[in-house]
Amino acid sequence: MNVQQRTSDGDEALEVWIDQDLCTGDGICAQYAPEVFELDIDGLAYVKGADDELLQARGATTPVPLPLLADVADSAKECPGECIHVRRVSDKVEVYGPDAS
Repeated sequence: MNVQQRTSDGDEALEVWIDQDLCTGDGICAQYAPEVFELDIDGLAYVKGADDELLQARGATTPVPLPLLADVADSAKECPGECIHVRRVSDKVEVYGPDAS
């Protein structure tokens, strides 16, 4: 999963990260996209790396696989904590999440 994925319009690779300070631990993200998100023992959600390991460093990002783009976008839209950020890799502009325009 190290290959950068392109958005549906063919433009850009996307990455996702979670702000654990805002995470409410509802687990909606893990329900939508368990390949990308997982709740840890601390009750907070984290993104997962290519090796399925939780990335617990602050601001850790993981690529958004194209087949899961809709699920990851829905996770960001439905998250009660508004803590999921999906952005373009090239310029870090948020396309889904609380800071998306």
